[in-house]
Amino acid sequence: MKRFSNKYKALILLALFSASCNKILDQNPDQILTEQQVYTDEIMIKSVLANYYGRVQWGQSTDDSYTFTILDEAGKSDGGPDNIQTYSDTQWRVYDYTLIRNINQFLAGLRASSTIAEDKRAGYEAEARFLRAWIYFNMAKGLGGMPIVGDEVFDYVPGMDITALQYPRSTEAGIYDYVISEVDAIVGNMTDVPATKAARANKWAALMLKARAAIYAGSIANYNNKMTSPIRTSGGEVGIPASEAPKYYQLALDASEQVINSGKYNLMLKKPEDLSRNFYEAINIKENNTEVIWAKDYIYPGLTVGFTRVNIPASHAEDIDRAYAGPILNLVEDFEYINSRNGELKTKDASGNYIFYNSPLDLFKDKDPRLAGTVILPGADFKGETVVLQAGQKVLQNGVYVNKTGDLGSTDANGLITSENGPITSNVQYVNKTGFFFRKFLDETPLASTRGRNSDLWYPRFRFAEAVLIASEAAFELGNTAKGLTYINQVRARAGLPPLTSMTINDIVQERRVEFAFENHRYWDLKRFRLADKIWNGSNQNPKAMHYALFPYKVVAPGTANHGKWVFDKQLFNNSPNPRFFQMKHYYNFIDQAWIDNNPKIVRNPFQ
Repeated sequence: MKRFSNKYKALILLALFSASCNKILDQNPDQILTEQQVYTDEIMIKSVLANYYGRVQWGQSTDDSYTFTILDEAGKSDGGPDNIQTYSDTQWRVYDYTLIRNINQFLAGLRASSTIAEDKRAGYEAEARFLRAWIYFNMAKGLGGMPIVGDEVFDYVPGMDITALQYPRSTEAGIYDYVISEVDAIVGNMTDVPATKAARANKWAALMLKARAAIYAGSIANYNNKMTSPIRTSGGEVGIPASEAPKYYQLALDASEQVINSGKYNLMLKKPEDLSRNFYEAINIKENNTEVIWAKDYIYPGLTVGFTRVNIPASHAEDIDRAYAGPILNLVEDFEYINSRNGELKTKDASGNYIFYNSPLDLFKDKDPRLAGTVILPGADFKGETVVLQAGQKVLQNGVYVNKTGDLGSTDANGLITSENGPITSNVQYVNKTGFFFRKFLDETPLASTRGRNSDLWYPRFRFAEAVLIASEAAFELGNTAKGLTYINQVRARAGLPPLTSMTINDIVQERRVEFAFENHRYWDLKRFRLADKIWNGSNQNPKAMHYALFPYKVVAPGTANHGKWVFDKQLFNNSPNPRFFQMKHYYNFIDQAWIDNNPKIVRNPFQ
């Protein structure tokens, strides 16, 4: 009777423990199981799949709050400056042929099983192939074309010709084509029923992968070839011919419209009277959710995430952790006003004089409602209590306003000086330094910010709004602006914004920026549109490359109409003082020399 290799035994055991945490199993394993036992037991098959699902999260994630501070969405507050300037040559690089091999081993064993009903076996195979396609997609968006090994397991036998194990890199178009073809091959065998808690992939998740892969390929074929010096290799491992763009855009449109027209999901609008709350719940609340299609799920007890614990305002903390990071002003100002596309906050008038507000929230009146569902603003409520953000007092002295700051929570005869929440400019750890806190992914559940419990909020990978915006982008690029407007305006309408009457690709970039903040889209969007080197150009004269904070002050001016009102200072975020610098070489991750040593058929990427 055949038994697993030691590595595969470990995999099965890990899968069992992982599955138990997710309630797939109700008991722990007490023996090493044979391959025959695994593939004759559906619970065991599900446990192996559960292990694979737990290994496919890359890029930004609520598992690692630092990832949100790398771009232009948030900044860290855990002490001194981060000194980030340029990006890594391996930023969020994926090269996981170990997991691909594990999946191929699983597929071989599953296909050899004669005890699992054919329709169920086809469904499990489809899930495994979906996850494998997801791995290739994540490799492609960082590295370009990479070796496609199909179902090969590659068992080495001493003395064999190792060149048989060495595959060359595919073209960049080829790896996207592979992902798309895999979806086409499996989608008919995947359930069309929305998954409980969106943890397992279904037909609609597969179609979302196809749509995303196609829109990425289309935009690379389009925008890479519009660069002064297009980035490509002679063998096509990097770079997609411009002539291929229409094909990919059409594939993206077709796949996204299948999701849109399925009736299985929608742009959630359960609280039209409170659009900010509605947006928060559409992304974060699992119960009766009709927006999220596939997510990295967490469950209490067992598998939880510490994002709420490490980022909660000090005033609301339930444990010793708090305020690791917060959104930056750059992101906040990219949310437009309902009556103006220009989202710049109105802190001073045309003459440079302060504009005085009765309350901190008045500054944000008529902003895109998604903002308050994404960011905790100064004076906003969280769990029914106000989040006070006050850097200090702005005291009128001899006709000039001067700053007065104090210790955290300090007061004087005029009231609070500096809030326990900050913001501050000193290097004191775990005190807010940006002027804002995260709202998206911050859990309201009691004790979710404690080390003993943590949060079980999911992290969406695909949601319905992305299907709509992919359809908008693809239609626009295919010359059907009317359809593009119809789709983008659906997303804007759900947010409470007026419809656009014309559009450019910049409207797509803008809409995706605010709709998907902190959802692992921004970096990849700016790369595929070939905008990253322009926005993050390394110049401290470029406001988009620098990080900014907003500091609220309570006005102390007794005897004047402005006494007790609020003013705001926009300032450089001192905890990240360097401009972001995305160089041309960062459009594609570097290839490791060790990979080439093992497989000389692999060629390097440009700029190496």
